[in-house]
Amino acid sequence: MANITTQQLAELLVGIARAQQAIVEAAESQRAGFRSHLAPSLQTAARNRNTGHAPTLMDFPSRVLLAHQGRTGPDPVQIARDLEALLSGRPIAAAAPTAPGGVAAPAGGAPSIDMT
Repeated sequence: MANITTQQLAELLVGIARAQQAIVEAAESQRAGFRSHLAPSLQTAARNRNTGHAPTLMDFPSRVLLAHQGRTGPDPVQIARDLEALLSGRPIAAAAPTAPGGVAAPAGGAPSIDMT
C-alpha cells in the first residue's frame, strides 16, 4: 500500500466535504432554511461550541465541512497544517482573528478588498 501524505489526506478531506456540501446545497434548494437547521447540528459535531475541548481527529471532518459553509471554503494548505498538528499531538493553532463582518482578517492586518 502506498504511503499517503498529510497534503494528500487534506485534499481527500476537502473533496469529501465538497461532496457533502453538494448534498447540503441540494437539500437547501428543495427546502429553504435547511442550512439554518444544519448549522447547529454541524457545530455540535465539530465541537466548536465546547470551549474547553481541544480538536480531535474525530471532530476534524465536521470542521472541514463547516469551512465549506463559509464564502471562501476551506484552504487545503491550512487543513494540511491542522491535520499535521493533530497527527503529531500538537494543539491546532488559533484561527485568524475575525474582521468586522465575520471574515477572517488577512495576514499582516491589512484590510481585505474582497467585495464579493
